[in-house]
Amino acid sequence: MLKKSIKETIHAKGIDISIYSEDFHNEYISLTDIARYKSNEPNDVIKNWMRNRDTIEFLGLWENLHNQDFKPVEFDGFRKEAGLNAFTMSPTKWITAVNAKGIISKSGRYGGTFAHSDIALEFASWISAEFKLYIIKDYKRLKTDESSRFSLGWNLNREISKLNYRIHTDAIKENLLPPELTPYQISMTYASEADLLNVALFGITAKQWREENTKMKGNIRDYATLNQLLVLANMESYNAILIEQDKSQAERVQLLHQLARSQLKAIEEIGTSDIKKLEKK
Repeated sequence: MLKKSIKETIHAKGIDISIYSEDFHNEYISLTDIARYKSNEPNDVIKNWMRNRDTIEFLGLWENLHNQDFKPVEFDGFRKEAGLNAFTMSPTKWITAVNAKGIISKSGRYGGTFAHSDIALEFASWISAEFKLYIIKDYKRLKTDESSRFSLGWNLNREISKLNYRIHTDAIKENLLPPELTPYQISMTYASEADLLNVALFGITAKQWREENTKMKGNIRDYATLNQLLVLANMESYNAILIEQDKSQAERVQLLHQLARSQLKAIEEIGTSDIKKLEKK
């Protein structure tokens, strides 16, 4: 699928804090890492923070503003009990009860409790106002660096993709379009071939993506990662060759999917450090 986990790290007063994202827009910062500034038992720190009435009020307001599937009735029950000696709260309990999206729990080696940056900075304030400022400072530095790399690298790959798209459409025009087709049929042929690439790379058609992402502007390729754009450019050239070889669409989608998988794997294996070396040259 198109969505892919993206991990970054910020550094504040000797603490490494992970950032997790799936769409380049909403970033989730590790509460577990932030809590380590205060204690070697980060889970207990997070639970203590979530017991506070002010915290529950803040989390409920955030969900109400950003989550259309939020469960207000369950939230009201927590709000009434928050602050009482017997009241307990954990990330899992909160997520399950109110269908929260602002806090997520991830398993595995790099797992833990993550929260949307809005919530994570509120948690950092509760931990230490000074520590929060260090987090904000390095977070801004990361965003500045990321913006520079993204704008240059993403747009470069986007332009490469456009150039290869011309090669792709020329192959379609010369090999797949008989002269008797109407303008509508011609446009449908181009769209069909474009969706062939979408399915091979993203596992979804442009129409399916629009139906699943009604609030997002642009198209499926506008939200592609740098690696996906690079592979897409190669796929367009490869599909042009396959069209000239008179391969059927069914054959081509399988070959293109194999190419996409192998190239994405190869690019990921290069590693972030090697990519940064290439960017500096």
